[in-house]
Amino acid sequence: MSAVCINGDNRRLKSLVFLICCVLAGSLPHVIESPKSLFPAIALAVFLGFYAIRVVLSASLQLKDFVPINVDENKLPSVDILVSARDEEAVVGRLVQRLVEIRYPKKKLNICIIDDGSQDNTPLILEELKKQFSNLKVLRRSLGMGGGKSGALNYALKELNGEWVFVLDADANFSDDVLLRLIPFAEYGNWSAVQLRKAVVNYQKNLLTRCQAMEMAMDTVIQQGRQAMGGVVELRGNGALLNRQSLNKCGGFNEDTVTDDLDLSFRLLTLGFAVGILWDPPVQEEGVETLKALIRQRKRWAEGGLQRFFDYWPLLTSNRLKIAQNIDLTVFFLLQYALPVISFFDLLSSIFTKTIPSYFPLSIIAFSVSGLAYFRGCRLRDNFGPTIPYPNPINLMSSIIYLSHWFLIIPLVTVRMAFRPKTLVWAKTVHKGS
Repeated sequence: MSAVCINGDNRRLKSLVFLICCVLAGSLPHVIESPKSLFPAIALAVFLGFYAIRVVLSASLQLKDFVPINVDENKLPSVDILVSARDEEAVVGRLVQRLVEIRYPKKKLNICIIDDGSQDNTPLILEELKKQFSNLKVLRRSLGMGGGKSGALNYALKELNGEWVFVLDADANFSDDVLLRLIPFAEYGNWSAVQLRKAVVNYQKNLLTRCQAMEMAMDTVIQQGRQAMGGVVELRGNGALLNRQSLNKCGGFNEDTVTDDLDLSFRLLTLGFAVGILWDPPVQEEGVETLKALIRQRKRWAEGGLQRFFDYWPLLTSNRLKIAQNIDLTVFFLLQYALPVISFFDLLSSIFTKTIPSYFPLSIIAFSVSGLAYFRGCRLRDNFGPTIPYPNPINLMSSIIYLSHWFLIIPLVTVRMAFRPKTLVWAKTVHKGS
């Protein structure tokens, strides 16, 4: 197998076709006599709901998933830790301190920070840290080199040759034995990539960060369930361990996308490389603390999520994938991307025609499945990392309501992708060093 070929052309046209299909699906039921107008939504609710509930219930949620016993350091592979940092003066010092404290054979561990055109004090801080720690490698890119995070990571890959690549964000925190747990888990399970559960370190800051902490637990539950059902596990960027040979065969990171992690997930998938998910230990990160920052972040996630489906659609519908993977992708594409857009235009049509929204049964199913996943993931107490907010009625209800932001963001991003020229803007999440 070699680097996967993608078609990133005509994204506007593909977005427009997707938008038109969603507009028709959302509006046509309102010209059909009730209750027949509810039949499509009820049929989809039964199919999608049955599968999604099975996914959530299939998640194993084993705490301390893999505890290596008597690890032979001589047999451990070499690991390159990569961090792309742009204007990270608030967190980069703490990050490097945590990285040099990782328990792993020093001769097999390379720590590389890519200063990606920082305009604050990040370069000065890294220069001082480099003097203190001989095993810290610092690379620098100018601000205009392009490619975003993917470009920075590809730039570093040319300088390194470890057997595994561990990608972290600048605000990451982790246990010092993270690699001693992660590497044996990856090799024992024959995974080409492994994603750590993400945990929000500043979950006590406000309601928004608390909801994000619960959201990350919910996401891992769904990922574990999808894996158990033979479906698709997706990388989440921060805390992703990648086999270097598999990464090379994928052609490295795609510099023509705004979400390198989601794109790489599909590259691995279409080449038959398996991705695993590990509950403990988690990688800790900051949740965004304001609504403005959340919307900015989620718009990027929504755009990148849709881009990869448009780019890889020919491969996803080919015989490269297993039937279980095709079913899984279809279900979650409809729930994550199509449903919010359809529901948006369903609501608009109901207002204009003064009729009842047709897709409310499907929306109820989607929020109910999310609530079940919240409950399963957040009621676990014996976790590594920050405490996950307990799913009491208030937390559960507020987190379910919080998810409704996707029903606004995804339609708006879809409209923008359909009518505005393609622009790749890597919207950086600001880290405060919480």
